[in-house]
Amino acid sequence: MKPSKFHKNRKWHNWLIYNINDNFLEKYSKFYKGILVDLGCGEAPYKEYFLQYAEKYLGVDWDNSLHHTKADIASNLNEKIDLPDEYADTLVALSVIEHLCEPQIFLNECYRVLKPGGHLILQAPFQWWLHESPYDYFRYTPYGFIYMLKKAGFSDIIIEPQTGFFTMWLMKLNYFSLKFIRGPKPLRLIIYSVLWIIWNFNQIVAPLLDKLDRNWVLETAGYFVVATKL
Repeated sequence: MKPSKFHKNRKWHNWLIYNINDNFLEKYSKFYKGILVDLGCGEAPYKEYFLQYAEKYLGVDWDNSLHHTKADIASNLNEKIDLPDEYADTLVALSVIEHLCEPQIFLNECYRVLKPGGHLILQAPFQWWLHESPYDYFRYTPYGFIYMLKKAGFSDIIIEPQTGFFTMWLMKLNYFSLKFIRGPKPLRLIIYSVLWIIWNFNQIVAPLLDKLDRNWVLETAGYFVVATKL
C-alpha cells in the first residue's frame, strides 16, 4: 500500500511530490517499529501505512491545528510532547517542523520521548511556497538540521535532498498556475484542461531533467532526515 494512497491533498498538479515522499518513506521503512508516534499527525493519513510495520500507532497534534485532526493525544509541540520519557521506538514528523516556532524545544522533547536505539524521522520543505499561514516559520538547510539535532543529543544523522532543481522549480510552477483557474465555470474548465496537460508533462519530465543536476542539496524541494538516539 502506498503511503499517500488515502492522502486527500494528492492532486493532478502535485502527484509527483507525493510519489517522491512515498519513495523516501518506503526507503526507510526498516526504522518503523514498536510504538510509532506521528507528531503533528493532522488527519493521520499515514496511519494504515505505518501499521504495516509498527506494533502500535499514536497520533499527536495540538488543539489549534488547521486540520481536522485525528490525534490520540493533544500536545503543543512547541512546549512539550505529552508522553513519558523513553516511550516510543519511532517518532515521525512529516512536514511539521517548519510550522513550529520553537523547533529546538521540539527536538529536545523528541530525544526525551524516544527509547535508546530509537529513530526520529523528519521531512521538511526547503525551496517551497509559504503555506498554512501564519504558522509557517522556518526553512532548514542540512547544516541547520545537523546543528539542532546534535544539540538535542541525536547521532547517526542521515539527511537526503528529495529532488533536484528541476523538480523543485516545475512543482513550484504547477502550484503557482492554480491561481489562473478563475472566472465563469466554462472558462475555468477550459483553463483547467490546458493546465492538466502542462501539470502532467512537467511531472513526467522533471525527474528526467533532475539527472542534469549534479548537486541536489543546493536547490531541493525538501529534505528527508533520520536521526538516532543512541
